[in-house]
Amino acid sequence: MAITLKTAEEIDKMRVAGRLAADVLKMIEPHVVPGVTTDRLDEICHDYIVNQQQAIPAPLNYRGFPKSICTSVNHQVCHGIPSSKVLKNGDIINIDITVIKDGYHGDTSRMFMVGKPKVQGQRLSQVAYDCMKIGIEMIRPGIQLGDIGHAIQTYAEKNHCSIVREYCGHGIGKVFHEDPQVLHYGKPATGVVLEPGMTFTIEPMVNLGKRQVKLLPDEWTVVTKDHSLSAQWEHTNLVTDDGFEVLTEHPDWPL
Repeated sequence: MAITLKTAEEIDKMRVAGRLAADVLKMIEPHVVPGVTTDRLDEICHDYIVNQQQAIPAPLNYRGFPKSICTSVNHQVCHGIPSSKVLKNGDIINIDITVIKDGYHGDTSRMFMVGKPKVQGQRLSQVAYDCMKIGIEMIRPGIQLGDIGHAIQTYAEKNHCSIVREYCGHGIGKVFHEDPQVLHYGKPATGVVLEPGMTFTIEPMVNLGKRQVKLLPDEWTVVTKDHSLSAQWEHTNLVTDDGFEVLTEHPDWPL
């Protein structure tokens, strides 16, 4: 699949979809409390996306995924399926939202602390956020994706964490996952050269322990092999003529 450079009209539609996705994360924040199930979080988000936003939850039935959001708790790395699992005080959870509006996708995720945060979870979440921010702030025409991946990897490892390699960021637009693949590790001066009009996610998955992961029998949920905590933040981004625009930024949560 070739990389698509978005037109001004397409970018406007992606801004709308991105803002809707950001609004879902803001809406769900007060519901992320000890005692709630991830199924309940999914129900609330589904209702909000479908009935309030008049949009489509992209994960639902995507390649057979059974729910409208992804909820990855503690050592779950990504693609956690909402269930009857009850959140406990001190848990960390990544909630991943993708909405489709007028045919275009907005994709974003963030970490939430459940109840009173534990030091390790809070620290890991901050490192993962910083990794994402470092990558996003490098976006501009002419830079190569390998430079971004290298900077993210270097920061994570400097902070005694590791970067998951099996899963990465991706191009996005009319298609949920399109080219380019955006690795969160790599070598400088390698990879795709960025051009204005490209839209893609940066979403580093950062482990407190080793980087190795495994896929559970549900064929979706990815966990750390050593059972260490994992954290992830994600934004959809646009390459502009002189830098970047974060399409999934919420005004209450500036980058």
